[in-house]
Amino acid sequence: MKSATIGIRELRDGLSRHLADVRAGSELTVTDHGRPIARIVPIGAESGLEALVRAGLATLPLTPRAELPEPVEASGTVSDLVTDQRR
Repeated sequence: MKSATIGIRELRDGLSRHLADVRAGSELTVTDHGRPIARIVPIGAESGLEALVRAGLATLPLTPRAELPEPVEASGTVSDLVTDQRR
């Protein structure tokens, strides 16, 4: 898979051309002031997690994520609550 790094302005100015490259199998890393901020990959491309699972380096969870508990109502700041718990 061909990979390229482009800035936001370059992506905007040549969007159709860059998307055609992605459609053909290329991967684009988009940068903002030289810092990577996004990756554009073709639909159907293997994700990093999928590659790790295929390589046997990761496993997917066997059960769905448990429900989150109901939020606790409290007054004051978190720092105050922590201080009260330490007393």
